[in-house]
Amino acid sequence: MLITILAVAAVIALFMMARASHTGQAPGLVDGRLARCPDKPNCVCSEYREGSGHAIEPLEFSARTGEDPTAKLREVIIEAGGSIRTEREDYIAATFTSSWFGFVDDLEVRIDDQAARIHFRSASRVGYGDLDANRKRVELLQKRFRETGSVD
Repeated sequence: MLITILAVAAVIALFMMARASHTGQAPGLVDGRLARCPDKPNCVCSEYREGSGHAIEPLEFSARTGEDPTAKLREVIIEAGGSIRTEREDYIAATFTSSWFGFVDDLEVRIDDQAARIHFRSASRVGYGDLDANRKRVELLQKRFRETGSVD
């Protein structure tokens, strides 16, 4: 009986956390760069790679093709199940909602045309861990972007 009560309480808590994740938004650019990750393992960012578990590699793109990386990224994000919230020439903010419980995660992308580099930040809005969901998401998006032939 006690195990059943604890299991039901855990499920209710997860639903409440998921509902809470529907409020809020991505932090946006801070001094022209993506925001640093909080001190929780449910975030990855390619802008700050110094010795943290949050580091992920940025993506190099081909400036020679003359193609708009923002448009290709938009397509890749939508195909992967993301919803675009903000889009500018050098920045995209999108959300992804998990199929289990409906947790909302934020994805931000900053396109650095000067360096021909795309930076990513993906973070959960609530909770502590994410079973590497944000890292896997960024790696998938990078893989799909590479498949478009827009990388060096």
